[in-house]
Amino acid sequence: MIARENPARLHESVGAVRISTPREVDAAVRAAADAQSAWAANPVAERSRLLRAAADGLDSHLDAIAELTARETGKVLGDARGEAGFAATVLRWYAGRAAELLRDGGSDDERGRLTVRHRPFGVVAAITPWNAPLILAALKVGPALVTGNAIVVKPSPLAPFGVTMMLELIASALPEGLVQVVQGEAETVTALVEHPAVARVAFTGGEIAGRAIAAMAGRALTPSVLELGGNDPAIVLADAELDDSGYERMLMAAFATSGQVCMALKRLYVPVERHDEIVAGLSAAAARVLHVGDPLTPGVSMGPVVSAVSADRVRGLVADARARGAEVREIGTAVGDLSLGHFVMPTLVLGAADDDPIVATEQFGPTLPILGYRTVEEAVARANAGDLGLGASVWSADEDRAFAVAARLEAGFTFVNTHNRTGMALHAPFGGVKRSGWGREYGDEGLLEYVQPCVIHAPGAFRAGATALAATAYPVG
Repeated sequence: MIARENPARLHESVGAVRISTPREVDAAVRAAADAQSAWAANPVAERSRLLRAAADGLDSHLDAIAELTARETGKVLGDARGEAGFAATVLRWYAGRAAELLRDGGSDDERGRLTVRHRPFGVVAAITPWNAPLILAALKVGPALVTGNAIVVKPSPLAPFGVTMMLELIASALPEGLVQVVQGEAETVTALVEHPAVARVAFTGGEIAGRAIAAMAGRALTPSVLELGGNDPAIVLADAELDDSGYERMLMAAFATSGQVCMALKRLYVPVERHDEIVAGLSAAAARVLHVGDPLTPGVSMGPVVSAVSADRVRGLVADARARGAEVREIGTAVGDLSLGHFVMPTLVLGAADDDPIVATEQFGPTLPILGYRTVEEAVARANAGDLGLGASVWSADEDRAFAVAARLEAGFTFVNTHNRTGMALHAPFGGVKRSGWGREYGDEGLLEYVQPCVIHAPGAFRAGATALAATAYPVG
């Protein structure tokens, strides 16, 4: 069994889930495989209709899903409610895009007759994280199902309850066996990823787990989509106009979900001449909107970190930065007794060096180093340092200039005048470069990750009535 306590109230148990045995994982995959063929044979319009119905079935349960998610993750209740609603929106969006994207393509002209069809892989194995469990499951379940696949989801043991409730509701609206859930840790992941009937792997999480999953998938030549970590830089250009709203947006880009977001703002580069102004602006914004406490308490905007290990890690990074000579400023307001959970007060770290661990590594917690720069060229070079390249942002009053600087950043997704979830869009593909993974979620690209283009081709030279070319002729366009 895996027991989970509320990270905001350590005395409170959220519940426990039973670990799926390898035999149970095998049964889940085989049930999904048995259901997949008939599902794929349905017209796209019918699959889309049923996926919309599954999304509609979530609507009356969003509050219950959100409360479970808030209690197990420490995510603020309003954020969890928004995530649950957005997960349903994701399913509807992909249901709406499928007919256009999956339409057979091709041509019939003097070059020959060509048909391009989009075939599903079969059974998809999805391994999802704890920090945004509902959205990150929906981004796999929605496109996988509407394209004709079946799916087996393995949630994080730190957040199994809300997403399992959501998945069971989705499954109840679809043919039996099509959506399966297994629970556990490394052994469960291994049994799932290495199963011979799994034809596609989708993973969101950290680099260590991602390496292990990629290695397992690679040994079996199973294609994968991996969205790994990021150490997202933000560059504030000298002309940026930052009012109260802008500072609050920047602040929450770093500290929403206690900074435990892959595309959170994690390094802030500011012109040296505006350093003190921006620090003051962020501190004032924190006094207005950053209220730290139990995520079920009205008015709280930041909850605890997810575990004692996470709390110790973030505190260690901050202590190390202070020992190296950086200034640490605590911001925000505590609400209630923070000793009851894994609470870490948010901090700004000033004067850290680029090679200090708090800058050079992904903190994944409520701390933000602010770093001065003298030229844009310097800022771009420092922002591009390191092996990760998930997200980034540029802040400027001149949108064209912001886009020009953004084009020089080594990131899969660069925001302009915002960062993190306020800059996401369903139609915009999201994913990383460098060691932040491969493949894309969101957008049309997120749906096309779950199909294989298959071609039928009759070359023009060999069709009835054509003058045959030599058998050794090279193809032409």
